[in-house]
Formats: sequence, structure tokens, C-alpha cells
Amino acid sequence: MENNDTINLLKECDAGTKMAVVSIDEILEKTKDTKLKKILEESKEEHRTLGNELHTLLVRHGSEYKEPSPMAKGMSWLKTNIKMGLDESDATVADLITDGCDMGIKSLNKYLNQYEKASNTAKGICKKLISIEEKLCKELREYL
Repeated sequence: MENNDTINLLKECDAGTKMAVVSIDEILEKTKDTKLKKILEESKEEHRTLGNELHTLLVRHGSEYKEPSPMAKGMSWLKTNIKMGLDESDATVADLITDGCDMGIKSLNKYLNQYEKASNTAKGICKKLISIEEKLCKELREYL
């Protein structure tokens, strides 16, 4: 069903934007380099803006938004705190965020394939989110 695929894809993207914002928030205070901090803040804002757009679309489709799974949030928090506890460098920050982007890109591509009957609008937003994640990964390479 197109409507269900559309709603499911939008929900997964919504959860992804929220996970990104939470992850960036977790790490921002530990970031030392001002350029890196600016990159992260700009990406956080891109994710937040897209998340707002997703929320509007979900409401329009008569659906609720989706929170990231508690397990994903917990694992992210644990990994971040363990790695940063061992090495509070900007390279660790970049490594953690890059890992998160890679997982997001993989999941979003999986959802694009899984919800193949989603509307072109939903697919376009998903591809836009993938693009945001890929851009962030590329910008973080110099810090790895």
C-alpha cells in the first residue's frame, strides 16, 4: 500500500533525524576545534529542519512521529561515553559521528528498498537525509 509505505518511510526518516540531533548534542560539548563544532552545529540544524518537515508531512498523513528506539539511543550513549572516556579528542568525535552516519545511511537505504511503494515525496526526503549524512561524513574526514 502506497500510503502505509509512505508513512513508514517518513517515520523512519523522522526517527533518523531525531537520532542525529541527539547524537550531535551528546558530543558537541566535548568538541574542541571551532571549525568541527561549526560543522556539527550546521548539520544538527539541517537534521532539525528536515525533522520539522517530516513531522508536518506525518501530521498531514494523519500519523504520529516516531522516536528512535530506546535500544539505539542507549547503545549510542554507551558507545559515546566509553570512547570519549578513553580519548576525548576531536578525532574520536569525528569517528563516533561518522559511525553514526554510516549506520544511518545503511538503514535509510534499507528502508528505501523496503518501502518501495512510498510516494516520490517520501523517497525524495529520504534521499535528502542520506545526502545530509554523506555530506557530514565527508566533512569529518579531515578529523579522523
